[in-house]
Amino acid sequence: MKFGISQSFACSYLPNEQETLLVYAEQGGHNSYYEMLMGAGFRRSGAQIYRPHCEACNACQAIRIPVDDFVASRSQKRILARNSDIKVVLSEEDKPSYYPLYENYINSRHQDGSMYPATPEQYASFAHGEWLHPLYLELHLEGQLVGIAVTDPLEKALSAVYTFFKPSLAQRSLGTFAVLQQIAIAKRLNKQHLYLGYQIDNCQKMHYKRNFLPHERFIEQKWQLISKKDW
Repeated sequence: MKFGISQSFACSYLPNEQETLLVYAEQGGHNSYYEMLMGAGFRRSGAQIYRPHCEACNACQAIRIPVDDFVASRSQKRILARNSDIKVVLSEEDKPSYYPLYENYINSRHQDGSMYPATPEQYASFAHGEWLHPLYLELHLEGQLVGIAVTDPLEKALSAVYTFFKPSLAQRSLGTFAVLQQIAIAKRLNKQHLYLGYQIDNCQKMHYKRNFLPHERFIEQKWQLISKKDW
């Protein structure tokens, strides 16, 4: 297997830091090796499979939830109750109604991020798999589409790629709600894990991920269990 190292660029999550990536560089085999690489702390962005490879920083930790062991917290149970009126639909195809929701979400909530301003090409780069067909978890409220969680299906796991929703419904905590629904779907499909990408403890935007317990983090080349007593 061939890998390449990217040039350094400004970190998207930590100010004044530079980021370097280790990138899977084979011309093919992405579909065959994707799950194995996920197990080694890698992640998908569009067609690219990568892992942070920064000499002076190890803040990014891959995080995954062992779905059979997960227990919802009181706060997460309240979020489920608050959103009991939301209908969840699983789709295998991207639909024209998804992009306007994504565009509104990015341009309203992430004007300081690398994904702003939203474009159809940018959306397609992660929502349309060249070698993997994502699942789309639709959230409907009173007959209206209000959220989407793009999810990669693997043989033994699901991987949460990106979630976006109607900005005016921020008080519903739809990001957390979507993860709870992905955990439930993973259980129903007899998957072992739900991958959540990277956790950076010094990044406020990612704090919601560490509230799913127990979870595992890829630290020093192995998965380490983080349970409530460790938190």
